[in-house]
Amino acid sequence: MTPHVPAAVPRATLPPVLLLLDEGDDHAIHHAAHRRAHPRGGCITTDPTPHTNSLAYLALDLLRAMGRDSFVHPDAERMSTDAAWRAVTCWTLTTGLKEAIVLRAHRLTPERLRRLAAWRAETGIRLVLIAHTPHQAAEQRLHERLTAARFTDLRTITGTLAIARTIGAPVAKAPLASPPADHVHPLPDLPGADPAAFRDQCRLRLNEADFAHIDGQYQAGYAAARTWLARHHAPTGPSRPRAAGAALAESGAWQDMEGLRLFLARLTVSSPSPQYTLARVRGAQMGFLNRHLQLDIPDDLVEHGGPGITTVPITPHVAHTLSTNLPNPLRAAAAAALLFTGTAPSLLSMTQIASIDEHTTYLAIDRDSRIYIGMPPGPRHMYAVPPRARPLLTAALQFRRRTPRTTDQLGLFAGCFGTPIRFDNLIRDAGLDIPAVTHPHSAQDWHAAARCRHLPATTSTEKTGSFSARPAVRGQSPTPQTAL
Repeated sequence: MTPHVPAAVPRATLPPVLLLLDEGDDHAIHHAAHRRAHPRGGCITTDPTPHTNSLAYLALDLLRAMGRDSFVHPDAERMSTDAAWRAVTCWTLTTGLKEAIVLRAHRLTPERLRRLAAWRAETGIRLVLIAHTPHQAAEQRLHERLTAARFTDLRTITGTLAIARTIGAPVAKAPLASPPADHVHPLPDLPGADPAAFRDQCRLRLNEADFAHIDGQYQAGYAAARTWLARHHAPTGPSRPRAAGAALAESGAWQDMEGLRLFLARLTVSSPSPQYTLARVRGAQMGFLNRHLQLDIPDDLVEHGGPGITTVPITPHVAHTLSTNLPNPLRAAAAAALLFTGTAPSLLSMTQIASIDEHTTYLAIDRDSRIYIGMPPGPRHMYAVPPRARPLLTAALQFRRRTPRTTDQLGLFAGCFGTPIRFDNLIRDAGLDIPAVTHPHSAQDWHAAARCRHLPATTSTEKTGSFSARPAVRGQSPTPQTAL
């Protein structure tokens, strides 16, 4: 089945193309156009590279105007003409770009104008062309080229004052500098206690500042588990039989393993260190215990890869670095996926186009279907996509679906991790430390090894009888509590 490619915007709904005829080639008009540019606000200004009629150069000029100019680096990946224009279209659709001002339009060849027309038809962008036409013959030639490129809905404006009013006032904008790096409070090694004793041991061993950070993460994990279970699990107990549709088998084992793995991934994908991850997971385990469920995770989390262990949070700084340093949507999404999954590149390379949900909230990898052909698939590897990474995944899907001969079963990141040289360049261009690249991955990702089963009410009460989820005052014992 061929993936769905969004149709072009109906011509009747397209805004007219504004043709600003600057007869005197006034520097003030060019200056006003540049001051109007605000990529984050939905407007760019492009001054095409002179002395070339290359279609690829025009696409790169548009990418540069969007702030994606890392292709000028000596070792940067070179994109073909079609790939560069697909990148322009995908970034336009996913970043909310609404207007593009193109300077020196009188120098554009019919082929370049047709590319601009196709870009406008696919994205619905408002196109403003500024041209220098010193005499009637030059204006006539320009109109002929525009007509040949199917720019039939032109609105021509002449005169310096009228052009300046059409361009509009300068936009007050913040600099495009990278956001500051996030500060993370470093934590010491934490006790490897069971969930019921973990918080008490942390309170006794850690100083006040460290315990406050750990306790906040612990409480967040506990609350997240209770909320998630309320939506996905019918409570059971001595006075309430197991309800129809509950996520437990007759043996008491949790059945919806994909849902459980996705919950654990969402819980820890933004964790800045393994210590924070452990605190969140211990809190979640306690939330499960108070619902008579035992959530088992590997004891040696650090020896595993996966969310919160070999991941890097997608902060504003990281998102800015990815979107500006990797103009190819596939490369940007691949680097982001390495950061938020924390899994090995060999596993991530199995990601299919159909493995991303419609709203790019999760990524699923069916490794068994590739290894055991003809065998029924087992539970997929589930990873949560952080909100700041979703535009990158959306752009990559748009890019791949616009590639010829593409189907939903093909790899989304095909070619991104294929050769060591290309992969090394990808990492270097991103300029980020990706732990998953160097982690040994001696075992499967920790959340894929998690298990859950139902406990008798008496057993879970015994396990939680001396625990209180409310913050305790230092120096005081926690209040006994059997259920929250």
